Amino acid sequence: MTKEQNDYINYRLQRATETLNDARLLAENERWNSSINRLYYACFYAVSALLYSQSIEARTHKGVRIKFMGEFIKTGIFDKDFGKLFSDLFDWRQEGDYSDFVSFDKDLTIPLINKSEEFITLIKAFLKSNETLTLTVL
Repeated sequence: MTKEQNDYINYRLQRATETLNDARLLAENERWNSSINRLYYACFYAVSALLYSQSIEARTHKGVRIKFMGEFIKTGIFDKDFGKLFSDLFDWRQEGDYSDFVSFDKDLTIPLINKSEEFITLIKAFLKSNETLTLTVL
């Protein structure tokens, strides 16, 4: 893996961590819809890094989701619960951003923060186990 590729993966993982922290701040201020949005993007950045590390190209959000499901969920590399989490976050982000009168709440959002953190940590661990990658964001 080139230094540029390694740097890009680390950049995406850093964005995932920062965006997860943003989701926490929004939840602390009871901004549930915005927190869900940030949770989706935190996971999206981590999944994008994962796909990139395996030279898997996806051009859209839907494409990222499809490639992740096919390459990492259906093959059993990651538990199907993480596929469901990523898919649900995608759907809820869409709904929260584009539908009227949608209100998420604390009971939905708070557990998703912990699950998203677990998901991102799992992706980082998978990437760290790749001998050709030097992760700077853990």
